[in-house]
Amino acid sequence: MSEDSFRSVQIERTSVGNYVARNVRGGSMSLGTGEDTSFTPVELLLAAIAGCTAVDVDYITSRRAEPTQFSVEVTGDKIRDETGGNRMQNIRVEFTVTFPEGADGDRAREALPRSLQQSHDRLCTVSRTVELGSPVSIVETGGSSGD
Repeated sequence: MSEDSFRSVQIERTSVGNYVARNVRGGSMSLGTGEDTSFTPVELLLAAIAGCTAVDVDYITSRRAEPTQFSVEVTGDKIRDETGGNRMQNIRVEFTVTFPEGADGDRAREALPRSLQQSHDRLCTVSRTVELGSPVSIVETGGSSGD
């Protein structure tokens, strides 16, 4: 792996069921079980899908015109079954985007469907990984001693 392709975050426990996620640039956010206002891991997954696609679409369309409204809602069903375990299904990404009247707005409106398709088909790393699947390995690195 090259240095520019490697990504990482670190999670630290703050109390039972509560954690802080940190990135290498110094950003942080709380997450937990959903018993308070913190995001749950599933909500973070949905936010990552929305955010990744939003960035793609925004960069493509806003070169033509600044949107007057830009929002994304991601929904899905969390299910539990014997064969697949806990997982999300029926994930749906819904964009509400409007542009001003005029030639620039017309160009942005024209670019919107293609930008959505490009993000879905090849640009958004998050949704591409979810759809194509990627093995996840869990490794223990020590610290379990009671000494």
